[in-house]
Amino acid sequence: MKLIGMIVLAVILAVILGFVALAQKSKNGAPPGLNNDGVLTPCPSSPNCVSSEEGAPESHAIEPLPLSAWDKLPALIQEKGGRVVALRNDYIGAVFSTPLMGFVDDVEFRKGESEVHVRSASRVGHSDMGANRKRIEALRAAL
Repeated sequence: MKLIGMIVLAVILAVILGFVALAQKSKNGAPPGLNNDGVLTPCPSSPNCVSSEEGAPESHAIEPLPLSAWDKLPALIQEKGGRVVALRNDYIGAVFSTPLMGFVDDVEFRKGESEVHVRSASRVGHSDMGANRKRIEALRAAL
């Protein structure tokens, strides 16, 4: 019985250390930015990303923001706990960190002719349990 308890404890410790290592890994890097076509980078196949760019698969698709949101976004990002790391006439790159482990998500905005395209993606891992979609919808509601 004592051996089983030690094995369970070792497994739990290994899982926790794995999450800590993954969180640390997510802190390296920056938002991908615009690709050569001048649009936001497409989402990977993993479910931890949403994008409003044309051609995003339905599972990743989210509606763009209204163009009127553009000037409000930098302050709103900070208000919601994010940090703007890139700011240009047509692009805003920001990062958000999860409260508990500090996992980093990249949140990007591209100013289009009639709307603001968005992309929100986790840097590491596979699933985000809907966190990126919820973040964009919270920003939309705050506008």
